[in-house]
Amino acid sequence: MAFTGTSSSWLASALTLLSFFSLLLPTNALYFYVEGRQTKCFFEDLPKDTLVAGRFETEVINPQGGNYLIDHNLKMLITVDETFDNDHRVVSKRNSHSGRFHFSAADAGQHKICFTPETDASSGWLSNSPGAVKVTVDLAIGETSKIETEDKDKIKDIVQRVKDLNSRLQDIRREQVYQRERESEFRDQSETTNSRVVRWTLIQLAVLSAACAWQLSHLRSFFIKQKLT
Repeated sequence: MAFTGTSSSWLASALTLLSFFSLLLPTNALYFYVEGRQTKCFFEDLPKDTLVAGRFETEVINPQGGNYLIDHNLKMLITVDETFDNDHRVVSKRNSHSGRFHFSAADAGQHKICFTPETDASSGWLSNSPGAVKVTVDLAIGETSKIETEDKDKIKDIVQRVKDLNSRLQDIRREQVYQRERESEFRDQSETTNSRVVRWTLIQLAVLSAACAWQLSHLRSFFIKQKLT
């Protein structure tokens, strides 16, 4: 019995330590379920000039299979209100089924961040299934370096793509210039060949005309001689 009591106390201490360490781990991502067009809000007490960047994804439950699928008809309305200033709205953005949002706290105080799913009436998933929409949200509060790094990476990627497009345009222009030069050379060669063909045709016609005239003259003189004899 003493060994059992010692094991129980050791297990309780271990669970306490695990709970304590789990509280120390940073948790930025969360998910929640929304029924139909229900609005889900979170409250954040933000210092002044704090940058908040968020990323969200939505999945809609499939009543037939019981699994979650992406609904491209689904829209998400994101609003941010300053509760300390009579719910003054600072952000109102409508995105697709997934996207990003960001804002900067103009004043210190509590901010209410709300998510409202919207969809067409033809989609029956939201209206027929409770807890139909699963929303996963990842918030970065005050992590300006991380946000700026992601933005810089995106800008670098866009700049690289623009450079690649410019290089392709330059290649296309060089190819067009080369083709125009070849076309000009081919046209000059064709015109030269055509002029030579015309010249040789005229020479051949002149030779044939002279040969015909000589033959006619020869035949005429021959017939005249034959009549005289």
